[in-house]
Amino acid sequence: MQLSVSSMTASASPLTIPSCLQHSLHRRHRQIAFEFGWIGGRNNCGVARRGRVIAVVKAVSDSGRSSGNNVRADFEVPFPTDYSELLEQAKEATESALKDEKQLMEIEFPTSGLGSVPGDGEGGTEMTGSIQLIREFCDRFVTPEKVTRTRIFFPEASEVKVARKSAFEGVSFKLDYLTKPSFFQDFGFFTKVKMSDRVKPEDELFLVAYPYFNVDEMLVVEELYKEAVANTGRKLIIFNGELDRIRSGCILFACNHGAPATTLLSFKAELDYPPFFYPKLAALSQSLFPTMETVYYIHNFKGQNGGTLFRCYPGPWKVLRKFGNKRTCIHQQDTMPSLKEVALNILPSS
Repeated sequence: MQLSVSSMTASASPLTIPSCLQHSLHRRHRQIAFEFGWIGGRNNCGVARRGRVIAVVKAVSDSGRSSGNNVRADFEVPFPTDYSELLEQAKEATESALKDEKQLMEIEFPTSGLGSVPGDGEGGTEMTGSIQLIREFCDRFVTPEKVTRTRIFFPEASEVKVARKSAFEGVSFKLDYLTKPSFFQDFGFFTKVKMSDRVKPEDELFLVAYPYFNVDEMLVVEELYKEAVANTGRKLIIFNGELDRIRSGCILFACNHGAPATTLLSFKAELDYPPFFYPKLAALSQSLFPTMETVYYIHNFKGQNGGTLFRCYPGPWKVLRKFGNKRTCIHQQDTMPSLKEVALNILPSS
């Protein structure tokens, strides 16, 4: 990993993190060891601290993108005005993908507001919001006769209990989990659940809820796909999995208090989950992601050159910029651009 510092002085003013770069890692402190391969302090936003320098991990997407197959350049869908319209768009996008025989699908959007970015919301609130939005999506997408054949996987058993006592109380959806606690759970170590023991013959649809808190969760998702979905008639939807963190790498940032995001101290490192430490996780970009279709996607960029990366299947990927109360498309393409490309090239040049 290469680390470059373009400007830093011993008397620099206190460092803070611009909200546009905070990363949404919210569940307790169990990932301390997993995230970076070392033990260190962590606050509620997944920020690692060493002395006066604060490093924020932000993923960019350079590989494992949607292939561009079945893309209709003339397909027009407006940016949603509220979550009700968003969920309806996501439902129609997923139905279109199923008609095109897609088996593995991704839905990704912010849960703290349509214009929010990771880190804007408080962890527990975002988790509760995600559970409610998943329930509302299922109510729209899953027909009554398919409810008992739909299995929804949450990251761990405790969240299944939360779901059953809140948004999923009294429903017939099958609620399940990907991992279970181990003796070393406070250091990020959880025990993977064997998928062959969880899946039942009558299951037809799997929906995986936000599998991004622990690296094992996405490995279990890959196992689920390989053992229970591939070469079958079943379908799998990954709902708000923050897969951009895995697709490629990261940028480490630090900046002076009150300075705009464009004048960072430029700590940069193209590494998030180092392949040396996480070879199986890194392999997902080559094994699992190329088979996946991102059917609905919203990622916001804040700051002077802010905007939104938006996609609703089967339409193209669009970069939107807000002018007043209206978002205008300033760029579109068939395949998913990396977040780095959008932030550093497309938005500044528009």
